[in-house]
Amino acid sequence: MHRMGEAVARVARRVNDTVENQLDTLDLSGCSLVAFPEGVCKAARRAAHAVRRLSLANNELRALAGCLAATFAQLRELDLEGNLLQRLPEELRRLQQLRVINLARNRFRSFPAPLAALGALHTVRLEHNGIA
Repeated sequence: MHRMGEAVARVARRVNDTVENQLDTLDLSGCSLVAFPEGVCKAARRAAHAVRRLSLANNELRALAGCLAATFAQLRELDLEGNLLQRLPEELRRLQQLRVINLARNRFRSFPAPLAALGALHTVRLEHNGIA
């Protein structure tokens, strides 16, 4: 329970730092996340328009919340490397500014369909997945 409390505090600090300093990057990598917290969408809403890069790398994510795309609509880079993802939510189609997505070291078996709708996307990293 203590480790979980530390992880929650780490996420809260990083979100607050991004909001208070109006940073263009929100780094939630290595925070032991098993799901993208809806609370992050609520807490970051004030500064989300300025966030261009979001890192959720090296967590234990099995799924992404649909609120991610609605909240961080201006994302240019999304780093999801080193998680347990097998699919992406259809809501990711909303990320029309997204240019780079890193999905390396996850559990994808096929190319994630929502990415096909992203016209600005030019770099997709999918190495070390189960794609045949």
